[in-house]
Amino acid sequence: MSHGPRSGLYAVSSALLAMSRHLEVRDVLKTIVASARELLDAQYAALGVPDDHGGFAQFVVDGVSDAQWKAIGPLPRQHGILAAMLREARPERLADVREDPRFEGWPAAHPDMSDFLGLPIRDGDEIIGALFLANKMRPEGEPPCPRPDGRCGFTEDDEELLTILAQHAAIALTNARLYERSRELTIAEERSRLAHELHDAVSQKLFSLRLTAQAAATLVDRDPSRAKGELQHVAALAAEATEELRAAVVELRPAALDEDGLVATLRTQIQVLDRAHSARVTFSSHGVRALPASQEEAVLRVSQEALHNALRHSGAARVDVTLDRRGPGAVLHVRDDGSGFDPTAIRSAGRHLGLVSMRDRASGVGGTLTVESAPGKGTVIEMEVPGG
Repeated sequence: MSHGPRSGLYAVSSALLAMSRHLEVRDVLKTIVASARELLDAQYAALGVPDDHGGFAQFVVDGVSDAQWKAIGPLPRQHGILAAMLREARPERLADVREDPRFEGWPAAHPDMSDFLGLPIRDGDEIIGALFLANKMRPEGEPPCPRPDGRCGFTEDDEELLTILAQHAAIALTNARLYERSRELTIAEERSRLAHELHDAVSQKLFSLRLTAQAAATLVDRDPSRAKGELQHVAALAAEATEELRAAVVELRPAALDEDGLVATLRTQIQVLDRAHSARVTFSSHGVRALPASQEEAVLRVSQEALHNALRHSGAARVDVTLDRRGPGAVLHVRDDGSGFDPTAIRSAGRHLGLVSMRDRASGVGGTLTVESAPGKGTVIEMEVPGG
């Protein structure tokens, strides 16, 4: 191996612990690839998860810059060595991958690779991925590599170590997939429950509305004062129905968040609000990386609540939303130039305009929420989340 026994054991242990910490599939894939590259002193590492159409559903690399990866182009297809690894389910250790008869070349922007080590990741009889390493590097403090091109070449010990890592990677990846499927089922069950609750609650309110409106209609001529009272009750019922509907809908995680990510979802929703309201509503974002799903959902919900308050209650002429990177996490600002309020007075009066729910959402994902406002001075809502 490229490491001594003690440092090698520590490195393997650290890699396995790192893999077990993550529950999101994408995070697990990144950790596996980075661990493999570091453990075996490789210049490049990649992990592909095959799809059912001859390509890869996911393909994660380490050692390649973002600019290089963008220049390389679309995800690779299952051909050449990659296809052989998935089809024949056996390790491949090559002195120079370019000289293998199965080698079919790579895009012009692809980095130059020679020595190669790859093996499948298996869950029982199913191949759920393939792990690839290229260009064995000389570990610091060890003698120069003997080959003329300066490459060291992967050894049998390297293959054995990668086999152990792949076995644990299979467990971590399978667990992450099970977690995501469990979460999807939970979301589906929650949506079904909310749909039933929404139907029941709104149906009851609409039934009451109809009866109260009919009563008001019969009283208009013979008892106007009672009719006025019934119409006020109609207005109150309508407001309650609206709030129940909004509260139920807010609990549903929008599909756009899963498909498009937080920044794109926020931008789209704010563009719609800008067109729908007389107030100017803007959005900007800088350097934000993908956040854990729970944090992205919390940020979205807080922004929605803050926008609702600004557009419905403050009389703002302008609302500006920004989402910026802060360390590994992100910070959200929702600023309006509306009427503002005294947060202390609002809290003591029991009217919080959703501030309690916003603080709960922030703290629930390890974040913080602060509110700055004063009568006539507008409002600033700031939410910070820690990232992954």
